[in-house]
Amino acid sequence: MNNQSLGHIFIDALLINNFVLSVFLGICPFIGVSAKLATAWRMGVAVIFVTLVSSLLAYGTNALLVVLNAEYLRIISFIVIIASTVQLVEMFIKKTSPALFRALGIYLPLITTNCAVLGVALFQTSRQYDFAQSVVFAAGASFGFTIALVLMAVIREKLELSDIPDTVRGTALVLLLAGILSLAFMGFSGMGVES
Repeated sequence: MNNQSLGHIFIDALLINNFVLSVFLGICPFIGVSAKLATAWRMGVAVIFVTLVSSLLAYGTNALLVVLNAEYLRIISFIVIIASTVQLVEMFIKKTSPALFRALGIYLPLITTNCAVLGVALFQTSRQYDFAQSVVFAAGASFGFTIALVLMAVIREKLELSDIPDTVRGTALVLLLAGILSLAFMGFSGMGVES
Protein backbone atom coordinates (compact mmCIF):
# COMPACT_ATOMS: atom_id res chain seq x y z
CA MET A 1 0.00 0.00 0.00
CA ASN A 2 1.37 3.37 -1.06
CA ASN A 3 0.57 6.37 1.16
CA GLN A 4 1.03 9.15 -1.41
CA SER A 5 -1.84 11.61 -1.75
CA LEU A 6 -3.93 11.52 -4.92
CA GLY A 7 -2.96 15.10 -5.79
CA HIS A 8 0.74 14.32 -5.51
CA ILE A 9 0.37 11.19 -7.66
CA PHE A 10 -1.49 13.15 -10.34
CA ILE A 11 0.96 16.09 -10.49
CA ASP A 12 3.91 13.68 -10.40
CA ALA A 13 2.63 11.72 -13.41
CA LEU A 14 1.41 14.83 -15.26
CA LEU A 15 4.42 17.13 -14.92
CA ILE A 16 7.25 16.01 -12.66
CA ASN A 17 7.76 12.57 -14.20
CA ASN A 18 5.99 13.17 -17.50
CA PHE A 19 6.12 9.87 -19.36
CA VAL A 20 7.34 11.42 -22.61
CA LEU A 21 9.51 14.34 -21.53
CA SER A 22 11.01 13.04 -18.27
CA VAL A 23 10.77 9.24 -18.34
CA PHE A 24 11.17 9.06 -22.16
CA LEU A 25 8.44 6.48 -22.79
CA GLY A 26 6.19 6.80 -25.84
CA ILE A 27 8.69 8.68 -27.97
CA CYS A 28 7.61 7.02 -31.25
CA PRO A 29 4.08 8.49 -31.38
CA PHE A 30 5.36 11.70 -29.79
CA ILE A 31 7.62 12.35 -32.76
CA GLY A 32 5.47 10.67 -35.41
CA VAL A 33 2.04 12.17 -34.71
CA SER A 34 2.97 15.64 -33.46
CA ALA A 35 3.21 17.31 -36.88
CA LYS A 36 -0.40 18.59 -36.82
CA LEU A 37 -2.31 19.80 -33.77
CA ALA A 38 -5.61 18.15 -34.73
CA THR A 39 -3.97 14.76 -35.17
CA ALA A 40 -1.90 15.11 -32.01
CA TRP A 41 -4.96 16.04 -29.95
CA ARG A 42 -6.99 13.10 -31.25
CA MET A 43 -4.13 10.70 -30.67
CA GLY A 44 -3.83 12.08 -27.15
CA VAL A 45 -7.52 11.44 -26.51
CA ALA A 46 -7.15 7.88 -27.82
CA VAL A 47 -4.14 7.31 -25.53
CA ILE A 48 -6.07 8.76 -22.56
CA PHE A 49 -8.93 6.33 -23.15
CA VAL A 50 -6.68 3.31 -23.71
CA THR A 51 -4.52 4.14 -20.70
CA LEU A 52 -7.45 4.62 -18.34
CA VAL A 53 -9.27 1.46 -19.44
CA SER A 54 -6.07 -0.58 -19.47
CA SER A 55 -5.10 0.71 -16.04
CA LEU A 56 -8.45 -0.27 -14.54
CA LEU A 57 -8.34 -3.72 -16.11
CA ALA A 58 -4.67 -4.17 -15.17
CA TYR A 59 -5.47 -3.36 -11.54
CA GLY A 60 -8.18 -6.03 -11.45
CA THR A 61 -6.06 -8.53 -13.33
CA ASN A 62 -3.13 -7.98 -10.99
CA ALA A 63 -5.37 -8.56 -7.96
CA LEU A 64 -6.59 -11.81 -9.53
CA LEU A 65 -3.06 -12.94 -10.38
CA VAL A 66 -1.92 -12.28 -6.80
CA VAL A 67 -4.81 -14.38 -5.45
CA LEU A 68 -3.97 -17.18 -7.89
CA ASN A 69 -0.25 -16.85 -7.09
CA ALA A 70 0.44 -16.35 -10.80
CA GLU A 71 2.24 -13.00 -10.83
CA TYR A 72 4.56 -14.32 -13.53
CA LEU A 73 1.68 -13.82 -16.01
CA ARG A 74 1.46 -10.10 -15.24
CA ILE A 75 3.25 -8.65 -18.29
CA ILE A 76 1.59 -10.90 -20.86
CA SER A 77 -1.80 -10.22 -19.27
CA PHE A 78 -1.24 -6.48 -19.42
CA ILE A 79 -0.20 -6.69 -23.07
CA VAL A 80 -3.36 -8.64 -23.95
CA ILE A 81 -5.49 -6.06 -22.12
CA ILE A 82 -3.81 -3.15 -23.90
CA ALA A 83 -4.03 -4.82 -27.32
CA SER A 84 -7.74 -5.55 -26.84
CA THR A 85 -8.47 -1.98 -25.75
CA VAL A 86 -6.55 -0.56 -28.71
CA GLN A 87 -8.44 -2.85 -31.07
CA LEU A 88 -11.76 -1.50 -29.75
CA VAL A 89 -10.57 2.10 -30.15
CA GLU A 90 -9.29 1.37 -33.65
CA MET A 91 -12.61 -0.14 -34.74
CA PHE A 92 -14.53 2.79 -33.22
CA ILE A 93 -12.38 5.44 -34.95
CA LYS A 94 -12.45 3.59 -38.27
CA LYS A 95 -16.24 3.47 -38.14
CA THR A 96 -16.88 7.02 -36.90
CA SER A 97 -14.06 9.01 -38.52
CA PRO A 98 -12.31 7.39 -41.49
CA ALA A 99 -10.33 10.60 -42.11
CA LEU A 100 -8.90 10.52 -38.58
CA PHE A 101 -8.21 6.82 -38.97
CA ARG A 102 -6.12 7.56 -42.08
CA ALA A 103 -4.43 10.56 -40.43
CA LEU A 104 -3.31 8.52 -37.42
CA GLY A 105 -2.07 5.80 -39.76
CA ILE A 106 0.23 3.22 -38.25
CA TYR A 107 0.47 5.11 -34.96
CA LEU A 108 -3.03 4.09 -33.85
CA PRO A 109 -2.35 0.34 -33.75
CA LEU A 110 1.09 1.14 -32.34
CA ILE A 111 -0.60 2.31 -29.13
CA THR A 112 -0.54 -1.42 -28.38
CA THR A 113 3.24 -1.31 -28.26
CA ASN A 114 3.41 2.18 -26.77
CA CYS A 115 5.66 1.62 -23.81
CA ALA A 116 4.00 4.52 -21.95
CA VAL A 117 0.69 2.63 -21.77
CA LEU A 118 2.38 -0.55 -20.57
CA GLY A 119 4.55 1.53 -18.25
CA VAL A 120 1.48 2.92 -16.48
CA ALA A 121 0.21 -0.60 -15.75
CA LEU A 122 3.61 -1.82 -14.59
CA PHE A 123 4.42 1.28 -12.50
CA GLN A 124 1.07 1.27 -10.70
CA THR A 125 1.59 -2.41 -9.86
CA SER A 126 5.19 -2.02 -8.68
CA ARG A 127 4.31 1.04 -6.59
CA GLN A 128 1.43 -0.91 -5.01
CA TYR A 129 -1.17 1.75 -5.69
CA ASP A 130 -4.71 1.08 -4.53
CA PHE A 131 -7.63 1.42 -6.97
CA ALA A 132 -8.10 5.19 -6.60
CA GLN A 133 -4.36 5.84 -6.81
CA SER A 134 -4.14 3.69 -9.95
CA VAL A 135 -6.91 5.64 -11.67
CA VAL A 136 -5.37 8.99 -10.71
CA PHE A 137 -1.92 7.84 -11.82
CA ALA A 138 -3.27 6.65 -15.18
CA ALA A 139 -5.14 9.93 -15.66
CA GLY A 140 -2.07 12.01 -14.82
CA ALA A 141 0.23 9.98 -17.04
CA SER A 142 -2.13 9.97 -20.03
CA PHE A 143 -2.97 13.68 -19.73
CA GLY A 144 0.77 14.38 -19.43
CA PHE A 145 1.34 12.37 -22.62
CA THR A 146 -1.35 14.42 -24.35
CA ILE A 147 0.11 17.71 -23.10
CA ALA A 148 3.51 16.74 -24.51
CA LEU A 149 1.96 15.80 -27.88
CA VAL A 150 -0.06 19.00 -28.11
CA LEU A 151 2.87 21.23 -27.08
CA MET A 152 5.09 19.66 -29.70
CA ALA A 153 2.37 19.93 -32.37
CA VAL A 154 1.76 23.61 -31.63
CA ILE A 155 5.47 24.39 -31.85
CA ARG A 156 5.90 22.37 -35.05
CA GLU A 157 2.94 24.06 -36.72
CA LYS A 158 4.30 27.51 -35.81
CA LEU A 159 7.72 26.59 -37.17
CA GLU A 160 6.23 25.66 -40.55
CA LEU A 161 5.71 29.38 -41.08
CA SER A 162 9.30 30.23 -40.13
CA ASP A 163 12.39 30.44 -42.27
CA ILE A 164 14.49 27.56 -40.96
CA PRO A 165 17.86 26.56 -42.41
CA ASP A 166 17.79 23.34 -44.40
CA THR A 167 20.40 21.71 -42.14
CA VAL A 168 17.99 21.64 -39.20
CA ARG A 169 14.73 20.91 -40.98
CA GLY A 170 12.94 17.62 -40.39
CA THR A 171 14.07 15.11 -37.81
CA ALA A 172 16.95 17.21 -36.50
CA LEU A 173 14.59 20.05 -35.60
CA VAL A 174 12.04 17.70 -34.01
CA LEU A 175 14.70 16.11 -31.82
CA LEU A 176 16.07 19.52 -30.86
CA LEU A 177 12.57 20.68 -29.89
CA ALA A 178 11.98 17.48 -27.90
CA GLY A 179 15.20 18.11 -25.99
CA ILE A 180 14.24 21.69 -25.20
CA LEU A 181 10.76 20.62 -24.04
CA SER A 182 12.35 17.92 -21.91
CA LEU A 183 14.65 20.48 -20.29
CA ALA A 184 11.67 22.72 -19.61
CA PHE A 185 9.83 19.86 -17.90
CA MET A 186 12.89 19.13 -15.77
CA GLY A 187 12.07 22.43 -14.05
CA PHE A 188 9.06 20.71 -12.46
CA SER A 189 11.33 18.25 -10.62
CA GLY A 190 11.51 20.61 -7.63
CA MET A 191 7.79 20.08 -7.12
CA GLY A 192 8.42 16.42 -6.34
CA VAL A 193 9.20 16.88 -2.67
CA GLU A 194 6.16 16.03 -0.56
CA SER A 195 6.15 17.59 2.89
